[in-house]
Amino acid sequence: MRRVALWLSVLSFVLTFTTWTRAAETRPVKIGSKRFVESYVLAEMAVQIARAEGIETTHELGLGGTAVVFRALEDGAIDAYPEYTGTLAETVAKGSRADLGSLRAALAPRGLLLSDPIGFEDKYAIAVRGEVAKKLGLTKLSDLAAHPELKIALSHEFAGRSDGWPGLEARYGLRPATPASVMDHALAYEAIARGNVDAVDVYTTDAKIVRYGLVVLDDDRHFFPPYDAVFVYRADLIKREPKFAAVFERMHGAVDVSTMQRLNARADLDGVPFARVAADELAKLGILGTPSSSSSRPSLWRGTYEVILRHGPRHLTLVAISLFFSTLIGVPLGILAFAKPRAGAAVLGITGIVQTIPSLALFCFFIPLVGIGETPALLALFLYGLLPIVRNTHAGLESIPDELREAAVALGLSPLERLRHVELPLASRTIVAGIKTSAVVAVGSATIAAFIGAGGFGEPISTGLSLNDIPTILEGAIPAAGLALVVQGVFALVEHVTVPRGLRETRVPSGS
Repeated sequence: MRRVALWLSVLSFVLTFTTWTRAAETRPVKIGSKRFVESYVLAEMAVQIARAEGIETTHELGLGGTAVVFRALEDGAIDAYPEYTGTLAETVAKGSRADLGSLRAALAPRGLLLSDPIGFEDKYAIAVRGEVAKKLGLTKLSDLAAHPELKIALSHEFAGRSDGWPGLEARYGLRPATPASVMDHALAYEAIARGNVDAVDVYTTDAKIVRYGLVVLDDDRHFFPPYDAVFVYRADLIKREPKFAAVFERMHGAVDVSTMQRLNARADLDGVPFARVAADELAKLGILGTPSSSSSRPSLWRGTYEVILRHGPRHLTLVAISLFFSTLIGVPLGILAFAKPRAGAAVLGITGIVQTIPSLALFCFFIPLVGIGETPALLALFLYGLLPIVRNTHAGLESIPDELREAAVALGLSPLERLRHVELPLASRTIVAGIKTSAVVAVGSATIAAFIGAGGFGEPISTGLSLNDIPTILEGAIPAAGLALVVQGVFALVEHVTVPRGLRETRVPSGS
């Protein structure tokens, strides 16, 4: 166990030192995006223009919904991201009108600025299947009130926003017989395409509206505010990188509604990578060089290889650091749980309760406290890793026969000496099994950290979910599964080194 602790300490120190060293370097400009296709493409266009201006820029892809991405902007985790005026007015600058002047006045005290409009408006809307609209004569939102039998599916953000379903229901007097289903935006399209639902919320620039033959209902009571596309950015960005002003100038008026629909179709329907979609459009506009002759996506194995190179170090860092602290805290807690039964019941109960919290909820719980990125992910993974280690440490110590403890007492060993020389070695196999379980759990749970901007193999999985693209999902899932297998192999070697030879062939107690 001392050897394991030593190696984990060395690994944690190296990873932490590397992270601090990188942070000490000049920080690149970070452009964030929300978790849907259009946001990816717009952010990528800004990134590529900035790089052409000689500005070191990165794309923090698919950070989540408005609340998460805006919090990242305020905390300085990102410097800018594409947003919509209506969304800012309804969810961020509440009480403000959705025009640029009002929003700029509301955001300025928070150290944030707005770019000039990108050139198009992307509004929320409700769309129904073409055959249903034709059969029932649906053309406008007020027509829905007469047809409560229609099944409706909503995206998570639209279902909870004041400018979303709650307000829409009240304005139009909608009372569906069956409560609206809530699901991922991309999956809602698949549901309506299969006929499982009759209506969904859409963005008016979505490419799938045409693909699935949907009819967008007119907002005849003018419920939705303007949704002009803009970039919201930190006031210190231009001071830090004066040339970045040129990025917003070149994006001003560059994309209209039809162009945005076409770009969304290339990324969402044709499977062209976001970076390629952005590069080709910027070349077409004359902002960058000549467009590429090929827009094909890489093969699954090539894409997986690139994902491993790009996201593997971050994923491994999250797992290693969180596992180190879970072990450092979990083993002593397991010893305490065995030595003090009353305290042990509380320790096991609390760690068990933490394990029942949905992983995404636990990740998001820390956002108000420490922002987004690696820190909340590490805290959540640390807590998730405690239960297997605490429980296995407790079970391993509890499984030691009383005769062996009595023999140690007869030899005159103190309680600390008994623990160090007799009890921990005898329980070592069970303890290592708990650490291994915690490590495998961390590998899987770390994929969800991408939803709060921590990166790792969850980033392509998140992107694939947004696109309903199985190959992209597999590009993240395959390396994650492979890492879990590697972790199991590594711990087989750790067990061989740390567990006394005479205990290696004995059965691990069922409590593990």
